[in-house]
Amino acid sequence: MITGSLVALVTPMHSDGSVHWEHLDKLVDFHLDNGTHGIVAVGTTGESATLDPEEHMRVVGHIIKRVNGRIPVIAGTGGNSTREAIELTEEAHKLGADACLLVVPYYNKPTQEGLYQHFKTIAEAVPVDQILYNVPGRTACDMLNETVERLADIPNIIGIKDATGNIPRGAELVEAVKGRLVVYSGDDATAAGLMLAGAKGNVSVTANVAPKGMAALCEAAIAGNEKETERLNELLMPLNRKLFLEANPIPVKWALFHMGMIGEGIRLPLTPLSDRFHEEVEDALKASGVL
Repeated sequence: MITGSLVALVTPMHSDGSVHWEHLDKLVDFHLDNGTHGIVAVGTTGESATLDPEEHMRVVGHIIKRVNGRIPVIAGTGGNSTREAIELTEEAHKLGADACLLVVPYYNKPTQEGLYQHFKTIAEAVPVDQILYNVPGRTACDMLNETVERLADIPNIIGIKDATGNIPRGAELVEAVKGRLVVYSGDDATAAGLMLAGAKGNVSVTANVAPKGMAALCEAAIAGNEKETERLNELLMPLNRKLFLEANPIPVKWALFHMGMIGEGIRLPLTPLSDRFHEEVEDALKASGVL
């Protein structure tokens, strides 16, 4: 079982938007050295929407090679075309990904039956472990718990990243799919509560800049240590809030740049963090003990 702090890794870029491979190695090593339990490669935070398919898989393969089996690597391979998602998932499987993360199809707004058939078709086409990803705030399509329960009976669908931010709903899902698939939080601000309710980890943006703190929080919450979870959650909460002042990954890429970890590169239509938010993000880094 993949558990714990699963960093939704940014894709570092040069000022012209090309991938910065040396900085990518630096980030992977940073997480290996600081207790991160797994890496999600080329998800939303990794700017999957603007990497072309060749780049997408090159980044995934590069991370897998650098990690070299030391922690799990989960490849983002979702799409709003079932055929494209299958192709990306097949390639990630060939590259050696431990699992694939498949987002609910965005923009075209399928029905619940369409969602079921989409994920079922991908799972049957590619034998790699697969994690569903429900983030209605971005996709304009909400996969209901009942649909997840149906998908939980498919053997290689092993988990779901629940980024609804709704702890009671997430707790109901944990109970409904217990023993069939694992629930992960996909919302840093509510992750502690969902893990205390039975989720087994957090796919985290905050972990990009605070890997030790997020790993410790996940370990405490999964173990049911409420007091330590509350302490660590309070420490990280400034980051959980301020890293979403503009669309992710804009603030977290600026934070990593400010920490000296990466350059300022980001791809249009995303733009660098607005000047008016620099102080707020810097203050959050200081309050959480990163700076």
